[in-house]
Amino acid sequence: MNDLNSPVEKLSGALARALDGVPPSQASQAVARLIENYRGRTPTAAPILRDRADVAAYAAYRMPATFEAARSALEALADAAPEGWAPGSHVDVGGGTGAAVWAAAATWLGERPVTVLDWAEPALALGRELAAAEPRLAATRWQRERIGASLTVESAELVTISYVLKELTDADRRSVVDAAAHAATQAVVIVEPGTPDGYTRVIEAREQLIAAGYQVAAPCPHSAACPIEPGTDWCHFAARVSRSSLHRQVKGGSLAYEDEKFSYVAATRFDPLPPPNRVVRRPQIRKGQVLLDLCGAEEQLRRETVTKRHGPLYRAARDTDWGDAWPPPSEQ
Repeated sequence: MNDLNSPVEKLSGALARALDGVPPSQASQAVARLIENYRGRTPTAAPILRDRADVAAYAAYRMPATFEAARSALEALADAAPEGWAPGSHVDVGGGTGAAVWAAAATWLGERPVTVLDWAEPALALGRELAAAEPRLAATRWQRERIGASLTVESAELVTISYVLKELTDADRRSVVDAAAHAATQAVVIVEPGTPDGYTRVIEAREQLIAAGYQVAAPCPHSAACPIEPGTDWCHFAARVSRSSLHRQVKGGSLAYEDEKFSYVAATRFDPLPPPNRVVRRPQIRKGQVLLDLCGAEEQLRRETVTKRHGPLYRAARDTDWGDAWPPPSEQ
């Protein structure tokens, strides 16, 4: 049974209310343009979201997916943090309608000062409207800022940048990551689309954060160089996204769910407790065995075969998903 008081359900209800009355044809046209922008390779010096129609389309088309991707990354950070740790404050850079701050509310209990920075006033306005449904976000500051070289980020324990770097030029991208690294007192989490280009941007940001004194908490079990040979593969994960009826209508799909592919890095100033291994591909379940592709603390990629003779470990492997720690905490 769904918890109607959970951030997930509150966000779903707030989106439905915000999008009520928006003609599907108008939203679909805006979605088509947004798809072209987001799938393109040319960075922009202006906001992609321009008006209410764009923001409504974005909310229907992208916010549920960016929320689930951000939540997956933040949950991985929480798993690698000392027991009981939660950010005391949060700044979301380029946060738009607020998917990452909703994801933080779904990850950690309690209230904290929250600020969302974005350069699109229509997105901030809708974000403010949606946040009214969650009392813990009611005091969030929605601040208009140009996301680029001139950006100044206020100090916060957690700084997030999700689905933003692709929109920036190379120079602005480096400046924004640098600003986040200097502002965060505890952790930085960066999420990008799970494409080869998105992974490249995450790796570049990861290197910047390590150079600034951070340690990698997730997804990598180490802070050494990524063991993937450039150009041969890319590290990404998948988050299951439930589609609302309007979401399905706008996107032209019939399934009740979709999988959002994303790449991310969570880095901390405190000593993280990363898992021994991370499952970096969807497990292959075969008769009597499970094949797990792992990135390990020994800074290498390897495949582990878990068979029935491993007993409880085999049962755990059958329940293990792409992106999970291995072995699970109960078996470590």
